[in-house]
Amino acid sequence: MKHGPLRFPLHIPFVEELGFELWAFAGGQAQLRVDLAQAHLNSWEVAHGGVLMTLLDVAMAHAARSVNAAQEDHGPGVATIEMKTSFMRAAEGRLTANAKLLHRTTTLAFCEGSVLDDDGALCAHATATFKYLRALPSKRRELKPLQPNIEGTP
Repeated sequence: MKHGPLRFPLHIPFVEELGFELWAFAGGQAQLRVDLAQAHLNSWEVAHGGVLMTLLDVAMAHAARSVNAAQEDHGPGVATIEMKTSFMRAAEGRLTANAKLLHRTTTLAFCEGSVLDDDGALCAHATATFKYLRALPSKRRELKPLQPNIEGTP
């Protein structure tokens, strides 16, 4: 498994804005990390649940895609079909999301992921189902090819 920080295989502006880093991406597994900043916090000054859910969603999606990581175009993209998240404790500091592909069919990927804090304490856990896609319909319902990461972007 390649360890990072690595380049994300696709340009995802929202993920880049959140400051997520890809640290592992291969063989049905992925790891993302984020150093929490003020913008990631809720009114209790701990990680907002939406940040944790996004971190888990992106980590699991990358685990699902990582089975195609050897292909130049990284194979089909994925769209989240459903996701269940359980929150165990407040998340603070540097967070690590570990995700793995549990099972795959031709069109679906079943994954799980966990978020750990600096001390290795489990903060959140999720399971999700993803659909493999080669393109997404746009507003006009035309197929729009999934774009590879643009050269020169982090």
